[in-house]
Amino acid sequence: MSIKTITAEAAALLINDNDNVGFSGFTHAGCPKIVPLALAKRAESEHSEGRSFRIGVFTGASTVDNIDGALSRAKAIKFRTPYQTNKDLRDAINEGEVDYFDLHLSTLSQDLRYGFYGNIDVAIIEASDITDDGRLIPTSGVGITPTIAKMAKIIIVELNKWHPKELRGMHDLYEMEDPPYRREIPIYSVKDRIGKEYLQIDPAKTVIVETNVPNAGGGFSPIDNTTLRIGENVANFLVDEMKRGRIPENFLPIQSGVGNIANAVLSAMGNNRDIPDFEVYTEVIQDSVIDLLEKERITFASGGTLTVSNECLERIYSNLEFFKKRIVLRTSEISNHPEIIRRLDIISMNTAIEADIFGNINSTHINGNKIMNGIGGSGDFTRNAYISIFLTPSTAKGGNISAFVPMVSHTDHNEHSVKVIVSEYGVADLRGKSPRERAHCIIDNCVHPDYRPLLYQYLDNGIEGQTPVNLYNAFAFHKALIETGDMRNAVIDKNHHK
Repeated sequence: MSIKTITAEAAALLINDNDNVGFSGFTHAGCPKIVPLALAKRAESEHSEGRSFRIGVFTGASTVDNIDGALSRAKAIKFRTPYQTNKDLRDAINEGEVDYFDLHLSTLSQDLRYGFYGNIDVAIIEASDITDDGRLIPTSGVGITPTIAKMAKIIIVELNKWHPKELRGMHDLYEMEDPPYRREIPIYSVKDRIGKEYLQIDPAKTVIVETNVPNAGGGFSPIDNTTLRIGENVANFLVDEMKRGRIPENFLPIQSGVGNIANAVLSAMGNNRDIPDFEVYTEVIQDSVIDLLEKERITFASGGTLTVSNECLERIYSNLEFFKKRIVLRTSEISNHPEIIRRLDIISMNTAIEADIFGNINSTHINGNKIMNGIGGSGDFTRNAYISIFLTPSTAKGGNISAFVPMVSHTDHNEHSVKVIVSEYGVADLRGKSPRERAHCIIDNCVHPDYRPLLYQYLDNGIEGQTPVNLYNAFAFHKALIETGDMRNAVIDKNHHK
């Protein structure tokens, strides 16, 4: 018996007020396109009639405007997890309209199965193909798809013909057992495949909505002088580590976060011929990874999503046989799992909003209270990496903001997990250093020259002890930014010192 095909509007009617809805995908890749828009229109209609209509939203990571943006503008989200990048949703969260809880991406699927967050009432999943007996092939991103499909009472499949059926074979969909039956995850190299190339779902609880809509994959900003220098600093650091015998001659797998800096770093690594051909074990596969796969500088890439521009994705689709031998797409539970990260000795590279002089990292908040995006998978990799590296330009807003401050306004990664910090000025290797030594290393190597005197003034005015923190002056930079718009106007109160 074939699975029933319905319209997006009819699919939206299957979702009730207060339902928990899981969406496929990871970033813009693999996200459903048209049912969320129909759902937003339904919410607006319900509200206009004076009826409540709000849902809980679970996703693999960030999504597209069709989901987070449209549903936020329709006032249709009651809570959201685990990661977001949409401005309208971010505003709604920071204004208290949407309850948001940030979460390590590796843990969401298991936490859902453990029942920590209630039921999944409906799953909305994008597919490139589905058979009558329920064998589903995802598109360009996976996320939490197997878990929400298993838990949901209703599955809405957006069968998107823009993605080729021939994607079958690129995915490795492994579903973990839950305690007390959990065993080790049998991945011992980047290339290992341990699951199925399709997801088995229940046809009896499934409907199909046919679509033909491209991804919302835009390009990245060109590499500028700052990101170029950051990339070169990382590449030179890794070469030096090899020369010192602290990275094997055949190198180690790389994880790289999302964004322009990550693309610049990978590009610099590819251009540095002292770095051997290498593998990638990451969550997000970006354009730079595809470029280096084509040049055979990257030999294999394991990830959870093809977060690439549409031009780049079309290159992949036009040469699928080449890329299916070199790319595997996994669930976020596996792509980000600490067990595998530690076993494979991943070198992790993620971006920071701000760092303090003792090595603590803020990845998520502006001035301590306004959420930007979320922790994503950076914590999964940082805590378990062979070497954890954080990347940031030294300043922002034309120099008015220093990325390096006396104390971070919000802590996502503490000093115990952060091994290396890199800016355009250089590399701070924090391994084996005391708090005071870390402070000198960061100020001397990473901080913009305009801010070095101020940070040394703060450090010299610190309270005696293992960590020379002076709580009277710890947020002097942030205070100056709030009051004057420029951290360079910070005043270190010398009346409160040693």
